Order: sequence, then structure tokens, then C-alpha cells
Amino acid sequence: MDKKDLRIQELERENAELKKTITKLLARIEELERRLGLNSGNSSKPPSSDGLRKASKTRSLRDSSSNKFGGQVGHKGNTLNQTDNPDATINYDTIACSACGYSLENVVETGVIEKQEVDIVLKKQVTAHKASIKICSCGKKSTGIMPEHIKAPVQFSANIRAISVYLTNQFISKSRIANLFQDLFGVTITDTTLMLFDEECAQKLTLFNDVVLDAIKKAAIKYADETGMRVAGKNEWVHLISTTLLTHYRLDEKRGSLLQGIVGKIVHDHWKPYFTLDEVIHVLCNAHHLRELRALIELDKEVWAQHMYDLLKNASKLVNPLPAQQQNISEQYDQIIEEGLKYHESLGQFKAGSRKKRPGHNLLIRLRDFKTETLRFLYDDEVPFTNNAAERDLRMVKLKQKVSGSFRKRSGAKVFLAIRSFVSTIQKQGKNILEYIKDVFNDTFDISSLVPT
Repeated sequence: MDKKDLRIQELERENAELKKTITKLLARIEELERRLGLNSGNSSKPPSSDGLRKASKTRSLRDSSSNKFGGQVGHKGNTLNQTDNPDATINYDTIACSACGYSLENVVETGVIEKQEVDIVLKKQVTAHKASIKICSCGKKSTGIMPEHIKAPVQFSANIRAISVYLTNQFISKSRIANLFQDLFGVTITDTTLMLFDEECAQKLTLFNDVVLDAIKKAAIKYADETGMRVAGKNEWVHLISTTLLTHYRLDEKRGSLLQGIVGKIVHDHWKPYFTLDEVIHVLCNAHHLRELRALIELDKEVWAQHMYDLLKNASKLVNPLPAQQQNISEQYDQIIEEGLKYHESLGQFKAGSRKKRPGHNLLIRLRDFKTETLRFLYDDEVPFTNNAAERDLRMVKLKQKVSGSFRKRSGAKVFLAIRSFVSTIQKQGKNILEYIKDVFNDTFDISSLVPT
């Protein structure tokens, strides 16, 4: 074999290697371009990650309504109404006739026009508790008994402590809360004292959170999700489990830490460890499916994804679907899966020599293998279409992290989550948060008022 033939063989080998390299690079480019195209509308990425690339047009998964903006016909509304028992009254008497100037002082009024002004009285109030000391003829000295909660020479009331905890759960920093107390009420409170208020409240809520967790475990339907949190310089995990009326958060170093003793139906986003739970019926979040399908429609141009997107959206609007409708949707679901799998099989391997599949192929396999869990909402009226309830509950945790950045101590994170569980539960039941926090500090809080027994 002469030098020319050797050179040709060498070039052919180089060409084959270059083709393999180009194939790998093209697959990598495709993967990276897809990542760049992901946003909060077509993936599970939070809206904050969109940055300056965030589209000005709303891309909600909800369909637009033909209703006009604002209150709809029949809506009760919240008009500001007059009260029958005003705290103060100012009378404006008609002294003289506005036409001729004749005195009207002795004329009997024929009617009254009343208008009311709503105001807030911001006033610092100091209550002195004085216990008398008396000495009996027998020589015994006796002292009057003060209320049990009065312990220090000067202390802050339950009202002030409750307002502090309430403002903290409005995600206002401790320094700003201190400024607010000073500017509005003339009360000086340090950041350390405000943190002690939180710790006291969390401690008093220990039993409440235990009772709530037990009630959620036994509930017919519950929602589960988790999110990362920066605590003491490390990444930890906030695990949420909730119902439409109750919320419970807990902190753990491991994402895979799961609760035991859960029964009933549990809605989640297909995180695999949830499937290790015994004695539960799984329901998958279709909001996640719709976002993934949108990415396949927008970025990968996969036709089957549009068909599945439309099918799930239309199915979500059905109320008490008839058996014939259920059967029709089930059959369409199978047909779309079959269509998508054939399409991906025709594309061949995603990467040569690799078992890795394309995102659309992975989603198809998941929808095929977990059809029952995906369409459970179609057969059970109590089952929701999405896990949005859990995502709403976790949104407040992410907001706290966005404001604070992180928790310097693990104990601080636990205090926040304990109080947040309480506040979220009150909000879900439409009750007054501040009044309930006051009851906690006054030791008059009744757990059964929030947790049905």
C-alpha cells in the first residue's frame, strides 16, 4: 500500500471521527438552545428567573374570559357602609336662613344629613398595674395578686407582640418594623426583642402544628410539594403538605425526607420519592404537564404535544363528565400517546451510544405509564386538575427567601415556618389573622376553631 492509499485511509478515519463529533455537538447545541428557551410559562422555572427576557404579554395557562374587568353581575361587593354606632359625633346646627338671614335657633329641625369619616387612632397606652401591700395585726405582710402575665417591671403587651408577628408575616424586615412602632406609636423596640416575639409565638404554636399535621395526614385529599431554602450557609428543604383549609411546613436537610402515616389521595408533581409512600392514591399535577407540553410546542415543534395540550385543557373544563365523555377522552389520550411515540421512534437515538431520550419522549413515556394518575380528575369530582394549591402555599416561602436572602440560623427558619403554617391556615379559612395571633399570646387560642375534630 503506497503513501497515497494510507493518506486516504487516514482521512476517512478522521472524517468518521469528525462526523461523530459533529453529531454530539449538534445534540448538545439542541439541548442548550432548548434550555435557553425555557421560562416560567413553559417549565417549572419561577417567574423571577425570566429576568429582562420576560415577555410583556401575559402567558398564563388560564384561558382569557369574555367578562369585563372588575366585579361581575350579582357580585355582592365590599361597599363602605355607615355604622349605626359611631365612636364620636359632631353636630353642625343651622343657625340662620341662607336666603333671608332669619334666625333658626328656635326652629325644630325636619331632618338630618349624616356623613361618616373612618379614621384610625394611633396612640401609645401605658397601663400601670399596682398591687397594694398590707400588714396584718398578726404581723403578716400580704400583697395584692396581679394578673399572671404581668411579670416584669415594664413589658410589652400581647397586642404589641401580636402586631410585631403579624408584620413579620407581611415580610417586613425587623428594622422597618422597629421604625414603624417608633413612628406610629412612639414605642421603642429593638430587633432582638422583635425576634423574641417570633420565638415565643412559635413555641406556643407547637401543639397546634402537631394537630394540623395529624389532621392533614388523615384528610381525604392533600397537596404536597417541596422547595430549597438557604439556611446557615447550607441548602436545606422546606417540605409542604396541605389541604384547602390547613397548611403545614417542615424543614429538613434532605429533600428525600418523607412523612409516614399518610392515607388518602395525595396531589404532587411526579417527584419519584412520593411514589414510595404506602396506602396513598396518587394524583399528578397537570399544570406541570401543560407547561412541559407548551415547551415542546414552542421549542421542539412537536405536533402531538399540541393535541395533548388541547385535550387536557378541554377535559379540565368538564363538570361531572358523562361516561361516554370519559371514554372518548381516554381513547384520544391513548391515540395521542401512540402518535407521539411513533414520531420519536422515527427520529432515532437522541445521542449516539447513549440511552438518554429527548424531553418529549420522556414526557410521553410518563404520560403513558401514569395515565390513571394523570386523568384521575376526570373520574373523581374531589380530585383537582392541578397542584396549584401547594404551589401557592410555597410561594410565600420563596417570597420570604427573596426578601431575607437566607436564614442565619436553623432555629430562625423553624420559627418562621411554624408561624407561617398558622397564618396560612387562618388565611385559608377567611379569619382575622391579627386577632388569632393575639389569642396565642393571651393563651386563649382554641385549636378546634381552626382544626375540625
